[in-house]
Formats: sequence, structure tokens, C-alpha cells
Amino acid sequence: QKGRNKKAEQYNNDDQNQDCPYDSSSSFSYHSLEFFPPKTEAGFDNLLTRIERMCQKIDPLFVDITWGAGGSTAARTLSLSGYTQRYLGVDVLMHLTCTQMTTTRIKSILDQAKTCGVQNILALRGDPPQGVQRPTSDKESVSILSKVGNSQRKQQKQGEDEDVPLKRAIDLVKLIRKLHGDYFCIGVAGHPEGHPFSTSQEQELKHLKEKIDAGADFIVTQFFYDVDIFLDYDVIAIFLDYVRNCRKVGITCPIIPGLMPIQSYSSFLRMTEFCNIKVPTHIMNQLEPIRDNDESVKEVGCQITAKICNQISCSDVGHEIDGIHFYTLNLERSTFRILDEMNALSSSPEVSSSTSTKEKPNSPMSKQRQFPWKSSALEKRSVQEEVRPINWANRPKSYAMRTDDWDEYPNGRWGDSTSPAFGELSSLSHFYRANIGTEDERRQYLGEYLIKHEDVYNVFARYIEGSIPYLPWCESSLQPESFTIQSQLATLNRNGFLTINSQPAINGVNSEHPVFGWGGPDGYLYQKLYLECFVSPSKIQQVVEMVKENTSMHLYAVNHSGEEIRTGSEENTVTALTWGVFPNREIIQPTIFEPSTFLVWAEEAFLLWDSMWASLYDYGSQSFDLIDEIKNTYFLVAIIDNDFIGCSKKDGEKFFNKLLDLTDK
Repeated sequence: QKGRNKKAEQYNNDDQNQDCPYDSSSSFSYHSLEFFPPKTEAGFDNLLTRIERMCQKIDPLFVDITWGAGGSTAARTLSLSGYTQRYLGVDVLMHLTCTQMTTTRIKSILDQAKTCGVQNILALRGDPPQGVQRPTSDKESVSILSKVGNSQRKQQKQGEDEDVPLKRAIDLVKLIRKLHGDYFCIGVAGHPEGHPFSTSQEQELKHLKEKIDAGADFIVTQFFYDVDIFLDYDVIAIFLDYVRNCRKVGITCPIIPGLMPIQSYSSFLRMTEFCNIKVPTHIMNQLEPIRDNDESVKEVGCQITAKICNQISCSDVGHEIDGIHFYTLNLERSTFRILDEMNALSSSPEVSSSTSTKEKPNSPMSKQRQFPWKSSALEKRSVQEEVRPINWANRPKSYAMRTDDWDEYPNGRWGDSTSPAFGELSSLSHFYRANIGTEDERRQYLGEYLIKHEDVYNVFARYIEGSIPYLPWCESSLQPESFTIQSQLATLNRNGFLTINSQPAINGVNSEHPVFGWGGPDGYLYQKLYLECFVSPSKIQQVVEMVKENTSMHLYAVNHSGEEIRTGSEENTVTALTWGVFPNREIIQPTIFEPSTFLVWAEEAFLLWDSMWASLYDYGSQSFDLIDEIKNTYFLVAIIDNDFIGCSKKDGEKFFNKLLDLTDK
């Protein structure tokens, strides 16, 4: 349904290409990505980082996590699926196979998936048990399946006759519907070149129709390289239109074509031969001359796959294909290249210092954002949650973990943070040791050797300028809205204001603005200038005096020892930092600042100096002692300027100039 909503939204807003009414850059309203669970812990951690990075760039409709034969990767598949669903804010389609799986085990797996928040299952038969050959006829197929079933039944304990293994994907679809009704959205596999156990295209379509009738909601196809085969697939073995013939036999659900980027010539041959995939001669002719040059094979392979997408899009059934599914093999560069060839990569729009606009910009970013922060992919949370504190804006997974077990989430207003309905922000986030790169990578970005404070200042400034991809407090690059104050932030950091969170002021910006937009059409957005930074003890009193001289400003500060400083604020108050005004709706205030929550965040922020930075150096070394000194002596300061009208104009520059006037004695 999300895919259909994206499609409708796109057709309502985009001008169609006149030469090709279904050009790939406009007709594919979504993309999805498949990953498999790595075998090692290091590989698992690195994949989590890669999935997050790819999802930020591509914004997939869903992420697909594979399942090992006979449930061999069950624990890792569930862990990867649950993490992605709960903490990355991406819907997960989890594979589940029934080969060598009893009904009792399948019931347990489905319950665990439900607990993890997963609501989408790709129901598959799975690979045959090791040593079982693929059949050469329909009768042999039935015979082999019977033998497999009989063998597994013998292993069941006496009195457990009902706990029988399932033979086919349709049995799995029926079981899921029987146990969980409509809770799970169920996908099934389609085979444009025929299933290995099918003896004819007619039989294949018949079985596919049965799976849909049993309760499946959509189809993801096996990967292919011959577009004619994808488009031409007839019930009487005459190649006509695959999609149309699915429709002819009564299959009306979405069909998502699967494509696998070509990584190398040898792996390409192995995969196509193993899966019995036909490769057109013209593709082989392009790859054969460069077979020994992997980089050239990747480049040409990406062009080939992008062209396949265009061929599908521009075909007479292109309007029925809403998205493309990529079998990534846990690799990202080729997928990015293909989408770049298709002009389908999301990119940060150009940002000027002016945030006003008379026209409604057409931007995928503003269309997709419900709030300024990324909404949860968990159904209960996504429905309830409408407000978040600003402090975890650059570490959203940590906030999601801290609030994972809340019974209710703030909607409309933050309310009383001490209410038992909200639960507690745990005093120590389990996520503060988040993996944002290997130690060698972090040392490369954060500094091999740090001698003086200015070395640290320069690291923060280089992050703001985009020279390094992250900081311990910022898991991704600078947010587009902060580009409007990027130069001021870089200058502040080089002068000792180590910024880790910020937002510029805006006043009445259209809700469909390409950078600031969120919440839907016909609205107006507002936000106060906010700055959060580490400040030296010699500078903190100067900052306090500056705030006292400007009545529109409030300041909250705390150091590692728990010493607090507050100026211009009252106890137990909540400040709305971002809000929106929309037709026929109450005013929405999705981002707030609350002092007691800031103190919880500050504990995590100070821990990161140790866990993600000082730990890179030998204990007692000059670099270690420098980071340790900053952690133990600097204040974490949050400044709010309530004059969003003045700060959204030229007065915003005065704010930064006042800070720059303050220098260490």
C-alpha cells in the first residue's frame, strides 16, 4: 500500500516524459534492496552501517533479508530484520522458507518476527535438502517432495503427527494466514523463466495464481537479464507478455521485477548458470571483451541493468510496474551506479541562505517526510509518535533504543516527561557504542595524533565542511537544513565552539520546501534557532553573559561532573523548537527541548568522548589525555533563540557574530 501511495503521489505531481510515458526516472515510484546475514560479528556490524547508509541515500520502500536453507541463518536473519525495522526506520520483508521446517518451528519464527516488529514475509519453498536433485518432470517433482516429506515425518516424535513439515510455498502462505490473519503482508516468488520444479510455463502460472488465491499480496521475481522473457511469458509456452498473462489468469497483485547488478564476469556466469538464467547474446558480447577487468565489467554491468530498467519502464506494461527490487549481494557501489544511471538517486537539493519561496517546490524529500525526523517503521510507534526531543537528532537509533519499551509515545504534545505512560529514558543507552566505522577508519577521520585543542577544533570544522563523514555524536553527514548556516558553523568550530547539533530559524516556510518541508501540502513551517556545542570552561561564563544580554535567548549547560547552568528559563518547561500549521489540523510541534531530557542526553554525549574517540589511543598518550581533558572540563551547552522572526532574517547572522566575539582569555 505504501508503494501504491508513492505511485499516486508521483503521478499527481510529476510531468510525464512525452517521448516515453513511463520513463524510469519518473515511473518507478520506489526501489527495494535485498541483503543476506553475514556469518561473522564484524561482517554483521559492517552490514548494519552499510544498510543505514544505503537507506539514507536511496530511501527504499523496504529492505529484504534472506533466510538460509532449513533455517540455518534463523537467529541472524531475525536479528538483522528486527534491528533494521526497529532502529533504522525501514520496513523489512523477511524471507521464510518451509523446506526442512516443521509447523511448530515456523509458528515460533513467526511469533519472533512479530515481536521484532516485522510485518512482511516473503514466503518461499526454499532450496531442496542437500543431496536432493532437481526433478526433470512434473511426476518426479511430486515424487521427490513426497520422499522429503515422508523422511521428515519419520523424525517426528510419536503423538506429534500434526507437526508435519510443509512441502510448498502455498502451504506456508496458508499457514501464515491461518495463524495471523491479515497481520503479515505476504510476498511470493515469481519465475519469469520458470521454476526449477515446474515443467511448463502453464504449470508455473497455475501455481503462482494458487499462491495469490491462498493469501499472498504481491510477487517479487527471480532476477533476469532478458527483458523479453520478463515481458513475454505465456501459458502455452509461446513468449508473449509475462505481466499480461499473469493478469489473464487472474493475478492482479503488484509484480516487482528483481535485478542483480553484475559484479564480475566469473560471478555473473556462476549465478546465471546456477539459477538457470538466460543471458541474451548482446549482453555476453558486451562483457566478453572485458571479462578480465572487474571494474570495467561492473561499469558496463550497471549500464546494462539501468537499460533493462528503462526497457521495462518504456514498455507497454511499464505503467503496471511500480518499483524495482535489487539483489545487492550486500554490496552498494553497483546499486548506486545503476540508480545514478537512471537519475533515481535522492540528492540534497541546492540550498541558499534564503528559506522563503512563493512556489511549491517539487522534491522527493519533502513529499516523503511526515516529520522533520525519520518516523519509526513500527506500526504502533509510527501511529502514536508525533514529538521527539531535538537532542538525538543526529543519533536517532540511540533514542529509539532508549524508548523501545514505552507503552505510549507523545502525540500532539510532549506532555509531562515524568508520566509513567512514557516510560523512562534509560540512564545509559545501550547504543552509545554504535559502530560508525572501524577503529582504523575513525583514527583516520578523527586524527592519528592530537597535540593541542586546535587539532580537535579542526576535526569538528572538517565534519561541518563535509571533509569527514561523521563524528561520534553525528552518525551521518550534515543535514541539508544546516547548509544555510554551514560557513558560520565551520568558523565557530575553529574558534572552539564544538557543535554537535543545530538548526536555523525559519518563519512561515512552505511545507513542501525542498529542504525544510515536512507534514504534507498547504502548510507553513516555523522553527527557532538552536545550537548545541561543547564549550571550554574559560569560555562558558562569557557565553552566559551574552545570553543574559539578549532576552530572547535561553541557555542550558552541564559538564561531566553534573554542574548545571541555566539562564533565561523556568523550571520544568518544555520549549517547542519546530512547529507546523496545516489546514484542518491542530498545530503540530514535532521537535521540542526539555531540560531534564537534555541532562539524560548529556550523559550519553560525554560518554562518547571516551567510547568512540579516546579509546583509539594508548592510555596516557598525549592524544588520549587531550580528549580526556576536554571530556572532563568542557560544558555541553544548548542555546535557544526564541526570536524566530528576527533570526530567520539577517538577525540570525548577529547570533553567530556574538559568539565569535567571545575568545578564550
